[in-house]
Amino acid sequence: MPEITSITPQKKDKSRVNIAIDGRFFCGMKLETVMQNRLKAGMAITPEELSRMQFESEKLTAFDKALTHISHSMKTEKEMRDFLRGKGYLEEIISFVIDKMKGYGYLDDREYAARYYESVKSRKGARLIALELRRKGVGDEEIASALEEPEGEEESAKAVLEKYLRGKDPSDPKTYRKAYSHLLSKGFDGDTVRDVLRDVLKGAHDEDDPT
Repeated sequence: MPEITSITPQKKDKSRVNIAIDGRFFCGMKLETVMQNRLKAGMAITPEELSRMQFESEKLTAFDKALTHISHSMKTEKEMRDFLRGKGYLEEIISFVIDKMKGYGYLDDREYAARYYESVKSRKGARLIALELRRKGVGDEEIASALEEPEGEEESAKAVLEKYLRGKDPSDPKTYRKAYSHLLSKGFDGDTVRDVLRDVLKGAHDEDDPT
């Protein structure tokens, strides 16, 4: 039968320990639960027994930690799962917490994507925003919903360009190429980039024209 090979305190939370079975990390657990069940290294136990102990003692604790974590800022489902995994919770507990939070409306990737887009659209293009949302674990359907009708893309690109060109000559070929690359790196598409660069250059030429 499998046995507990080590019970070690967690570095960031002394009220919790990491438990290893047969030399491999299995889960994190409250020290109180370990003591109540008299768990110790060398003790024979099945993974199912440990899972049951952790689930019953920690499901509400995990939920409270998740609520505290999300109170600082909105999180995606992936970000919350990663946070709980980092705390050592088993997948069964993580799924319990995620389902509970979604049921209360605390986790909503569609709303997260919409809010994220609104918060960064003035300085980033749709392509970059979509990439960042994917990295956060947001699905393509939720991303498409948030970016369905991107408004002010050209105005945002122009604002980013004007900030970049501050003190620079936009008619200089080297500056033009760097500005083009800068806007692409911010997620604006090629057509939008060319349009705003053309407008800025036209404006610069108009200012130079004495007539």
